[in-house]
Amino acid sequence: MTRKLVTVTAGMSNPSSTRLLADRLTAAAEEAMVERDEKVEARVVELREVAHDIMNAMTTRVPTGELPGVLSDIADADGIIAVTPVFNASYSGLFKSFFDVIEPGTLDGTPVLIAATGGSPRHSLVLEHALRPMFSYARSVVVPTGVYAASEDWGAGDGGGRELSERIDRAARQLAILATEHTSDKVDPYEEPTSFADLMSGLGT
Repeated sequence: MTRKLVTVTAGMSNPSSTRLLADRLTAAAEEAMVERDEKVEARVVELREVAHDIMNAMTTRVPTGELPGVLSDIADADGIIAVTPVFNASYSGLFKSFFDVIEPGTLDGTPVLIAATGGSPRHSLVLEHALRPMFSYARSVVVPTGVYAASEDWGAGDGGGRELSERIDRAARQLAILATEHTSDKVDPYEEPTSFADLMSGLGT
């Protein structure tokens, strides 16, 4: 069985520290899953590349462009890594808008690793006061360890760089455990469609 891992990153620039953190988390999670003898299919979604589609879906409730494929991958995911830059002490508007257009119930029971980037360590609580409640409301299984990376955490010297790597590895291992045990009970309404005869007789209503 191939486990599906989807990473959602809301970085606004290219390159961005948000994408860098997303890539490191994805690589660590893939490695942790392989260590558990699991095959992994990973996809990284740059939300800025589907920003117009997200805004259209917000106003019309109809996903267009590349968004339907992204939403399908989210629904099928065994694990999700969600990474946002910190704006005004919270997640970015693009990040929130994307998860707002996901149909209710889609993330029910899905393991999610939350992560964020910012300029100051003072914003690290965004993981607990913004991201964790949002995904808990969606009934996701949020990984115990969240990963926040401030500018100083990218240093290669003593302290920051090593501590960030340790947090990434710990969170990735936790996600791998949850994702490799994840089973979806979502029902595909098209898997066993009502027959045409039943529809005509009124039995399918």
